[in-house]
Parts: sequence; structure tokens; C-alpha cells
Amino acid sequence: MSLTATAKAGRRPSRGGPGPDDGRAAALRRTWRKASPYAYIAPFFTLFLAFGLFPLLYTAFVSLYRVELQTSGEMEWRGIANYTALFTDEYFWTSLRNTFTIGVLSTVPQLAMALGLAHLLNYKLRGRTFIRTAILLPYATSVAAATLVFAQLFGRDFGLINYVIGLVGFDPVDWQTGTVASQIAVSSIVIWRWTGYNALIYLAGMQSIPHELYEAAEMDGASRWRQFLHVTLPGLRPTIVFTVIISTIGATQLFGEPLLFEGSISGGISHQYQTLGLYMYEQGWGFFHLGRAAAIAWVMFVLIVVLVGVNALLVRRRAAKEAGR
Repeated sequence: MSLTATAKAGRRPSRGGPGPDDGRAAALRRTWRKASPYAYIAPFFTLFLAFGLFPLLYTAFVSLYRVELQTSGEMEWRGIANYTALFTDEYFWTSLRNTFTIGVLSTVPQLAMALGLAHLLNYKLRGRTFIRTAILLPYATSVAAATLVFAQLFGRDFGLINYVIGLVGFDPVDWQTGTVASQIAVSSIVIWRWTGYNALIYLAGMQSIPHELYEAAEMDGASRWRQFLHVTLPGLRPTIVFTVIISTIGATQLFGEPLLFEGSISGGISHQYQTLGLYMYEQGWGFFHLGRAAAIAWVMFVLIVVLVGVNALLVRRRAAKEAGR
């Protein structure tokens, strides 16, 4: 009997038509196409919820209670008392001021030097690959190793820095006791570690600027300095904003360098270079006040959000002003 006759007789053909298994497989494929993007990003959001959002919210919860490290299971409601205690503590304002001054002392020279290095590396030089690798080595060095070496260099009696200063006729500087001197010493560690990293970011931004702009500026008689001012800097503006924001966040969270510079959680005998990160560590692990340490963490978080928002607002106003010209 032919297939046509079989179909007319109402009997299922033995071969040739799609079966129920094929339909289920097609439905599974359609479902996977829709669900696969969410499956790919699920690990990130799972880790973010577990190690990012939950600790952030739990820290806000703890900041409203009196919690001591020895009896962390006993929590006493305090409301905003931890925050008001911070704002009446002179050492909090000292650490806030130190965070600002060390941030300025480390960020401004660091980004300026990184911009100059990137501008030099953007030209055709011999051994550019070696130089690019070499300037990134400080970033690959651990904070502990770098800080311990710099602590020896800035030693009062046998440090290399004071030895060089003595050769030119100046008295030795007590880098670990003086307020300005200690902050300069700590800032120099940050500058040494992060200048090369930012230089490579600037270099990548410079290489994305069309070369035709430099050729047109050269044909108009612009010197290299004018090309840098009127071609390189405008083209690097988004990159500069990015590095400023990242450096601001890093300066607000500065912890390892001031901790290891002298090995004191108080940031010197008179708290002269204690940052907010070090002050939070002192309150939580030095005085065992976990609730107050959590409040400091949230103050730092709000401060970072405000600083980043101010930077974004300034950039937006500058862009709007230039668009209106």
C-alpha cells in the first residue's frame, strides 16, 4: 500500500514526519535561547549579592547597634548614636582631613606624571615594550613589600632620603613624626605604585586618538606642545575623568600604606597620617567597637558617592559649556 493510501486510511506513516521528541527538543532549544543570557550573568550577580550587596546592607544594619567584638552576638539598639559619636570625635575629623590631604598629595602628582610618561611613550622610542613593562612593575609589587622598603628609605637616622638631604646641607627630617613630612612619605608610596598603571591607561587613550588630527595640527604650524594642549588633552578627557574618579575612590579607601609605614593603627603618635580606613580599623579591631566601625564604613561609602557625583557633575557642566560654544 502506498503512503497516500495509508494516510487516507487514517494510519500513521512509519517514517518521514516529525515525532513528539522533535517537538520537545525544539521547545527546549527555544527556552534555552531565552534563558541562556540570564544563565551567563547569573554567577556574577550571585557573587555580587553574596559578597557585595549583602555585606553592604548588613553593615548598615550593624551601624545602628552597639556591637562589641568580644560579644558580637549581643546587640544593643543605638539608632544614629554611632554616627553622632563619630561627628563629635576629634580623631574622626583628623582622619578625614588626613584622607583629603594625602589624597591630594598623591593623586595630583601621580596623574600629572602619568600623563607626561604616556605622552613620551606615545612617540616612537627604542625599547618601548621594555619601558611599558618596567613602569608597570611597581603596580605588580605588593603593598606590604613596597611600604616596608619606603619606610626604610624614609628612616630618620639611617634612611637614604635623609642621607641625600644631608649631602646638600639640610638637616635630617623626621618623616614618621612630622605631620606634613609623614603625609608626603605616605603619598610617595602611592605615587610610586600607581603612576605606571595610570600611564598605560593614558597611553591606550592617546593611541585611540585619530592620527589625522595631529597631521592637520602640524600642517597648521602647531608645535608639539600646542598639539598636546589642543588635540591630546581634549581627546583624553573621558580617560582623565575615569582616572580621577578611580584615584579618588582609592584615596578615600587608603589603608595599607599608612598602616605599614610605621606599623601603628593610630597613624602615628599624634594621628598625623591616620586615614579613614585606618581609623575604621582602629575602632573595629583596636577598640573592638564593631558598630562604630560599621558607621565609619558607611560614612566612607557616602563620601565616595558624593565625590564621584561631584566629579560627574563638573564633567557634565564642562561638556555642556563646550557644546554651547
